[in-house]
Amino acid sequence: MSGRVKSETELIQTYLAPLAQGMPGAFGLADDAALLATEPGTDLVITSDPIIAGVHFFASDKADDIAWKALAVNMSDLAAKGAKPLAYMLTLALPEPPETSWMAAFAQGLRAAQEAFGCQLIGGDTDMTPGPLSIGVTAIGQLPAGKFVRRHGAKAGDHVFVTGTIGDAALGLAIHRDPKRFGDILTDADRCLLIDRYLRPRPRLGLAEALRAHASATLDISDGFLKDLARLSGNLGIEVRLDALPLSSAVRAVLADDAAVADAILGGGDDYELLIAVPPSEIEAFSRGARLSGIGVSDAGVLEAGRPIAVIASDGTRIEPSRSGYDHFSR
Repeated sequence: MSGRVKSETELIQTYLAPLAQGMPGAFGLADDAALLATEPGTDLVITSDPIIAGVHFFASDKADDIAWKALAVNMSDLAAKGAKPLAYMLTLALPEPPETSWMAAFAQGLRAAQEAFGCQLIGGDTDMTPGPLSIGVTAIGQLPAGKFVRRHGAKAGDHVFVTGTIGDAALGLAIHRDPKRFGDILTDADRCLLIDRYLRPRPRLGLAEALRAHASATLDISDGFLKDLARLSGNLGIEVRLDALPLSSAVRAVLADDAAVADAILGGGDDYELLIAVPPSEIEAFSRGARLSGIGVSDAGVLEAGRPIAVIASDGTRIEPSRSGYDHFSR
C-alpha cells in the first residue's frame, strides 16, 4: 500500500542514498558536501541542465521515465565534450510530498540510468516548491587533460556529422500528446519507438575517444537540428539536403505523407544526438572510430565561408521552416 513520503530524511535515506553506494566521497548522502578524487593527468567536465514539468516532460509521465531523462540529457552534454561520466548531483524540488510508490519508481529510473551511463549519485538537495516538479542535475565527467572538445572551433571545409537519427523525439512528443496522431501511417511498433526516443534519450557516450581524437567541435542536438547546427557553424554556412539526413523509417513514412513534418524534424529538438565537425584529413579515422563504437554517423555536408545555412528538398527547392528550434524565452 502506497502512502506519502513523511520527511526529507526518509526521502533521501530510503530512496536516494542507495544510489550513492560504492562512491566513498558521497558519504552515504549524510554530509553537506561530497568529495571527488580525480585521476592524475585528467580534467573535470561539469554541466548542469534541469528539466521541469510542463516544459521538458509531462507531470503524468512515469516516474522512472522522468528520472532517466533528467540524467540522460546531462550525460548527453558530457558525451559532446568527449568526457567519461563519473558522478552527478541531484536537486529535487517537489510541489508536494511524493507517493512512496512514485519515489521508488523514480529511484529505480535513476539507478537504471546511472548503471547504463557509468556514474553515481554523490549529493544534492531536496525541496518543496510552489511551482511544478523541477529536477536539477549537475553531471561531472573526466577526460585526458587538454582534450576537452568545445562547441566552437569548426572551420571552413570541415564536414558535419550527425549521430543516430533525428526527428524521432519530435514526432514521439506529438504522439505522446495525441496517440491518434499520424493515423494509419505508423505501426504500433513505430509509435512505441518514437515515444521511447522522446522519453528516454540515449546519450552517445561511446564516441568519446573518436571525438577527442578527430573532432574540431561538437555539441548535442537538444533545442533543434537547425538551431544547434547554427551554434556549431558559427559564422560559417552549410547546405544540407533533407533526403540525406539520417531519418528513421518511421519518420520517413510520416514525411512522405506530409511534407510539413519537415518543420518538426528540423526544429523539434529533444533528439540528444550529436553534431560533430570533422576536418577532411580526420574523416577516415573518425569514421573508423565511430564504427568501432557501434554508433552510426552520417555526413550532413561541408561548412563553407560566405554562405547561409540552407536545407534543400529532394526537388531542389529550399525549405523555409517556420522555426529553427526551441527557445525558453521566446513564445
